[in-house]
Amino acid sequence: MFSFNMFDHPLPRAFQSRFSTQYRCYSVSMLAGPNDRSDVEKGGKIIMPPSALDQLSRLNITYPMLFKLTNKNSDRMTHCGVLEFVADEGICYLPHWMMQNLLLEEGGLVQVESVNLMVATYSKFQPQSPDFLDITNPKAVLENALRNFACLTTGDVIAINYNEKIYELRVMETKPDKAVSIIECDMNVDFDAPLGYKEPERKQQQHEESPAFTGSGNRLDGKKKGIEPSPAPLDPSDIKRGIPNYEFKIGKITFIRNSRPQPKKLEDEDAVSRFIAFSGEGQSLRKKGRKP
Repeated sequence: MFSFNMFDHPLPRAFQSRFSTQYRCYSVSMLAGPNDRSDVEKGGKIIMPPSALDQLSRLNITYPMLFKLTNKNSDRMTHCGVLEFVADEGICYLPHWMMQNLLLEEGGLVQVESVNLMVATYSKFQPQSPDFLDITNPKAVLENALRNFACLTTGDVIAINYNEKIYELRVMETKPDKAVSIIECDMNVDFDAPLGYKEPERKQQQHEESPAFTGSGNRLDGKKKGIEPSPAPLDPSDIKRGIPNYEFKIGKITFIRNSRPQPKKLEDEDAVSRFIAFSGEGQSLRKKGRKP
């Protein structure tokens, strides 16, 4: 009896829908040729050999082409897009930051597999240096830099170039999955506090810092503070007792004052009685005898 299982034999390329192979990887600086390919370092795409394009064109894969890169020795992985198919056979070229994430050295083996990723809706980044705060509009700078990326993977440390300076940012979170495609998408971006950043200490108000007044005060009378004036001793002879009014009658109270008001001077009274109202003649501005 003879039985045939179709899964016991590899499928023809026409029926395969997944690309998977291994390459020796090198940084872009090792790419031979007169043209400067520093643009590869500014993004998240790799350069593959022409044979990969030939094989991918025969497969039933979705576009844009996205790949999963895996270093099996360190069990590290990331995701990327492809920029060109001009590498030598058996070789692929990666941005330096991508090789650092995968813990790959020059000439190391990397597994390259085609994948389908969900479109990103949210991502959060953590700058790896407080220098990132010097950028006036960090979201606009990041948005412009991500145009050279095809996808993001949670945990990666990507590198962007701005004003001739490299800034590294860790991908803290991506939604709706841990690896997402960022090609032609509307993605909300958020930032964590930069690594090593310390909030400036707020200065306390001046009245809280200044100590309370500790000087000594002076009295207006010249006496020292805290010393109560001692009363002068009284001589019994100085104590005068009141003389009772033996003519006191019920219903009448008489107050005796030590100082009696002096009578008004007669000269003042005479001056008031001798006051005579004004009796002089008035003067006219016009001459007398003339009528208007």
